[in-house]
Amino acid sequence: MIKHIHINIIPHKLQRYNTPGDYYFDESGDLIVNISDTGDDFANELILIHELVEEMLTRKRGITEPEIMAFDELYEKERAEGKHTADEEPGWDDRCPCKKEHSFAEAIERLCANEVGLDWNEYDKKVMNVWKV
Repeated sequence: MIKHIHINIIPHKLQRYNTPGDYYFDESGDLIVNISDTGDDFANELILIHELVEEMLTRKRGITEPEIMAFDELYEKERAEGKHTADEEPGWDDRCPCKKEHSFAEAIERLCANEVGLDWNEYDKKVMNVWKV
């Protein structure tokens, strides 16, 4: 059972790897969610919503954060080798252990953006600008 959730809006360079949103459990079992600061509170909150939905679903389905992290690290290694473009996300790769959960989390993220009339392409550019360091 999660007792605490710590949400941090951080400079992108402090992420564990090149991602706009990251979650993991610390040694006390608290859920840590780190969001790269886009400079826009609503955009940061959309990333947070995505991360919380994805984490909740993966935990419920028995997909562990270390499994996801191992895949993300492999994907970033492949990106450095030129196997993926800067715009490709690990969560959409067919090998991703949480592709289904990532897809659902993005659907919720898109619904929230749509609810306030936010253009998804503009939002995505803002996130990608943070992601492409």
